[in-house]
Amino acid sequence: MSDPAILTQQANDLTFDDVWEEISWRGLVQVSTDPTELRELLAGEPITFYCGFDPTAPSLHLGNLVQLLLMRRLQLAGHHPLGLVGGSTGLIGDPRPTAERTLNTKDVVAQWVGYLQAQVSRFLSGEGVNAVTLVNNLDWTSPMSAIDFLREIGKHFRVGTMLKKDAVSARLNSDAGISYTEFSYQVLQGMDFLELYRSYGCVLQTGGSDQWGNLTSGTDLIRKAEGEGVHAIGTPLITNSDGTKFGKSEGNAVWLDPTLTSPYAFYQFWLNTDDADVISRLKVFTFLSRTEIEELESAVATEPFKRLAQRTLAVAVTGLVHGREATEAAIQAAHALFGQGDLADLDEATLEAALRELPNTTTAPHATVVQLLVDTGLTASLSEARRAISQGGVYLNNVKVSDEAETIENAVLPGGVAVLRRGKKTLAGVFVQ
Repeated sequence: MSDPAILTQQANDLTFDDVWEEISWRGLVQVSTDPTELRELLAGEPITFYCGFDPTAPSLHLGNLVQLLLMRRLQLAGHHPLGLVGGSTGLIGDPRPTAERTLNTKDVVAQWVGYLQAQVSRFLSGEGVNAVTLVNNLDWTSPMSAIDFLREIGKHFRVGTMLKKDAVSARLNSDAGISYTEFSYQVLQGMDFLELYRSYGCVLQTGGSDQWGNLTSGTDLIRKAEGEGVHAIGTPLITNSDGTKFGKSEGNAVWLDPTLTSPYAFYQFWLNTDDADVISRLKVFTFLSRTEIEELESAVATEPFKRLAQRTLAVAVTGLVHGREATEAAIQAAHALFGQGDLADLDEATLEAALRELPNTTTAPHATVVQLLVDTGLTASLSEARRAISQGGVYLNNVKVSDEAETIENAVLPGGVAVLRRGKKTLAGVFVQ
């Protein structure tokens, strides 16, 4: 369920003439159908719109959060969101650029549908006349026979057009090729839009710009099958200033589920945002006003060392995704790790999650600090470790180590952990068995 306290703090910025102007300023529109018509549509009577999320993993990630926040802004403007979790499209998966997806079992996909529906519900209000409605495309695809699918839906698609879609053409030019299963994905997504148009009067679909071919499959299908024009918005793929894909670290997504990416790691991710990226992140991922963001932009330009924009971003987004208590625990852990608080007062789970993000080692209670400095990589050798201790630069749980023979035995914190620090900023975690 959504957090009413957090949702009540969210509002669109009234200094903009309309929601289209605001989402454009925030950089949420990379590509769209007719912008003039869309602006008029969104400034007029409430419409129904949707965004789809496929259960190809047990959690949504930061790329999906872009869509959820766009949906929330449209909902705040009075429009009615449909949150589609793809019980059928998730059984196939949209084509990746390089290789076929591994097909998950029906039971796994059904379980993940439930997980994603719960996550979608947290970010969109379930109250009022435009409360979010959750839908599952398995409900309308499962009863349909293959013959009916081909006759009623497939007849509207032209193979030549389908081959030109970016994802399909990329796969056709790869060594892996593409199966008919994944080739048909765009037909299924187009059918989703048609079904929601017929059942709910849905006239707008949002999604990532890399999904533009799938988005327009729906608009084209409705035009052919119903003779009506509908719309689509493609949001930009968020990349860092160096061009790397946003939300990825060595191939691992930053997940919204706290068991997959801890609140501490999540908070640190935002806190470490580059100066060149932080203002665009504030626009996309927070409900701060234009004035507030412009003030932070000035702070980045004049006092970047204070990292006020990064701290504001980290607090805002972590609070949005994980709530106030988890955010406060992450901040407290960050302070305590660097000697600005009592490590023993930290929540055990938060401290453990924080230490998992650091270089770490698992050891027996009698291990010496000297050996642990080497095991964690804080020093390259035992002699370097001894020298660091003699110079007064080694801390165990924020207490200076002065004896080269000291062991960790009497310094184990609740939860069976300890924190090693060399100098002011180089940390490592120790897990005691």
